[in-house]
Amino acid sequence: MVKSTGKRPAPSIQHPSKKRKLNKTQSSQAKLKTATKKKDTIKKTIDIPDVPIDEEDLLPLSDQDFNLLETYGGTAKFLNLLDHKGISRSKQETERLWQLDKPVRKTLVDDDLPTIDSHDEDEGSWDSEVSDDDPLDSLDDPGSMSDSAQDVAADLDSDVEMPYEVVPRKLQEHSQTGMEGPERLPIKLKDGRIQKTGKNISKLPVEASSESEGDSGDEMNNENHVRDDAATGARFGRLAIIDILENKSRKARVQIAKDQIASICQEILSDPENSLSLLKRLHAFSLPSVSTATHPEPIPNDPLIQKLALLSQLAVYKDIIPGYRIRSLTDKEKSEKVSQAVARTREYEQGLVSIYQNYLRVMEVELKARNGLSETALQCICSLLTELLHFNFRINLMSCVVAQLSGKSWSESSQLCLDTLIRVFRNDLTGTASLEVVRLLNRMIKEKRFQVHPAVLSCLLHLRLKSELGVRASESKADKTDKEAQTRSKGKDAARRAKGKSSDQPHLSKKARKALKEKKDIVREFRDAEAEIDKEERASTHTETLKLLFVLYFGILKNPNPTPLLPAALEGIIKYAHLVNIDFFQDLMKVLRGLILSNSNDQREEANPEVLITIRHRLLFIVTAFELLSGQGEALNMDLSDFISYLYASILPLALTDVSTEYTTSSRREYTTSSLADMLFRALNIVFSPQTFGNTAPSWRSAAFAKRLLSSCMHWPTAVVVRTLQFVQGLVVKDPRLQALLSTEERSFDGVYRPDLDDPQLSNAFGSCLWEVYALRDGHFDPQVRMEAEKLLAGSS
Repeated sequence: MVKSTGKRPAPSIQHPSKKRKLNKTQSSQAKLKTATKKKDTIKKTIDIPDVPIDEEDLLPLSDQDFNLLETYGGTAKFLNLLDHKGISRSKQETERLWQLDKPVRKTLVDDDLPTIDSHDEDEGSWDSEVSDDDPLDSLDDPGSMSDSAQDVAADLDSDVEMPYEVVPRKLQEHSQTGMEGPERLPIKLKDGRIQKTGKNISKLPVEASSESEGDSGDEMNNENHVRDDAATGARFGRLAIIDILENKSRKARVQIAKDQIASICQEILSDPENSLSLLKRLHAFSLPSVSTATHPEPIPNDPLIQKLALLSQLAVYKDIIPGYRIRSLTDKEKSEKVSQAVARTREYEQGLVSIYQNYLRVMEVELKARNGLSETALQCICSLLTELLHFNFRINLMSCVVAQLSGKSWSESSQLCLDTLIRVFRNDLTGTASLEVVRLLNRMIKEKRFQVHPAVLSCLLHLRLKSELGVRASESKADKTDKEAQTRSKGKDAARRAKGKSSDQPHLSKKARKALKEKKDIVREFRDAEAEIDKEERASTHTETLKLLFVLYFGILKNPNPTPLLPAALEGIIKYAHLVNIDFFQDLMKVLRGLILSNSNDQREEANPEVLITIRHRLLFIVTAFELLSGQGEALNMDLSDFISYLYASILPLALTDVSTEYTTSSRREYTTSSLADMLFRALNIVFSPQTFGNTAPSWRSAAFAKRLLSSCMHWPTAVVVRTLQFVQGLVVKDPRLQALLSTEERSFDGVYRPDLDDPQLSNAFGSCLWEVYALRDGHFDPQVRMEAEKLLAGSS
């Protein structure tokens, strides 16, 4: 026996591998022994521990606790019914008892089914041993089953599948168009039997099945695929358009179309973005003829239904068209990936533009056809042009309107088109639409060789050039402000800063320049979002419009054969005289002189008797010349004495003319201008205004005009006589030397009055007296004329 030394024993030495294996086997055997011991010592129940209760820890029960126990104590009686043994049974004991009670499946003796591994997919399909001759319907009827079948069904458990569930479905019809596939997996029933399920049946491709079918099948498929589209077919619970038009009763046909058009318009206005198909259907009602896939032969439409459809589309488009112009998408934008909302919006906008374009094409065809729908189509076009001036196809609408003004005659349609263009000019804020209309008018008038109605040019007087376009010294380049003119380049500013001089542009670092650029971009985006009109762009557009306008006016003036457009062109030049470039004044005055002198050419008058330059034209030439020199032309200091002589010579022929009648160019008096009397006194006021001759005109000129006017007014109407007396009274007030002509006393004067001369300086008006004033005061039938004559004589005394 070894004695203990009190020291810690040395570590055990590692044995070789064989010894380690031996130790492992020994340890495994030891574990097995301990497991068997544990199995033998497993407790079947777990004892409920008995915890000693200390009486000191118990709390006394109160009266409230007793009342609660009496009230709800009956609900705790279920605790007495609990299985104490079951609660205390251990887990191992519970599993052991379950294994003992586990049901044992009985194997069938007459099982002649082959094993699963005994068959291969190449040997054929499994047979259900059910005759195909037995009708499937008989299996559903229990009375029709045989006695043996009923006995078998009775012996089977409820979990076993019934015979009708095992029988496969009839696939004889589909087997012709299908092919057998691989074996399906079998089913193992609850009682241990294995049930075969057969093979999969895969359908042949569409091409193979279509080839196997006969001609009759192809015709049937074709008939099934041919359907009318949503625009003309029976959709949305409505009758097809073909069915409506084929109705023999016109009254019923129109009434049904009215109801359907009204319901379509109501649905479109309620949800425009999802109503493109309804818009197409509404457009189909306005077509001259309707044809569909099922009815290829076109059926003519009723004109009344077409008219209703055109007007209904007009009202719908006014409401649903957005307030911006829709442009076509680029290839890059189409290839971009966008959200669903953006994609839906793009689809709606492009579809709306397409349907709207088809609508305009139908109206253009009806307008050119000159039928009963032409007037309705023209009204729709004019309304769209004024209401939807910002939207697409604006130029097409303008072309249709301008084309109606290309004739020499004048009608209600012409007046409607003229009023439409006037509204376009007045409502145009940017000037782009006005420029397009002026360009179209200029082209149309030149193509017609200026042989159009004079009222066409009257719409140009309503352009917003006079109020929005300032006076420009040059039409070739824009005027620069002082701030823009003083702006220097970056290099010059850098050089000034290097020399220590001040500069308007401070030095900016790279980061500051980048921030300034971003700020400018943001400001530009805000300006675009506010949709404000750019003044520089508008001025440039108005300048281009004015250029085309004067090209048209000067072309009419320089035309070798005078045209009916000459008075309208002169009126336009008079209105926009302050905008004419001063470089054109001399050429323009030369043209006006040549037009006035052409009146004295007798041979020219005989060659063209229909286009004689009348007195009205001469008055317009004179007024135009003085209007041109009343503004910027004052710096030229041009002599207009010859125009004054032409005016003096024009007064005497007016004595035998009805000067009070207005110049009318249409039978309905829709286009009227000022009368000859208005033009005469307008020219007289310009000639004797202080801007023309300073404070007063020469005395001999005033006397000559006063004498000739009073001589002519003896034949004029009352209103013109009154205006003449008032004008002469103004001349006498300005020049007191004219009072000598109102005196009836004898006086001496040099020379003789020559009323036959057309030069006011050579007529010697002071050699006569104004006896006409006394004659009007004493012998005129109108009291107002007598009163004005008395005022003139009283003022001279």
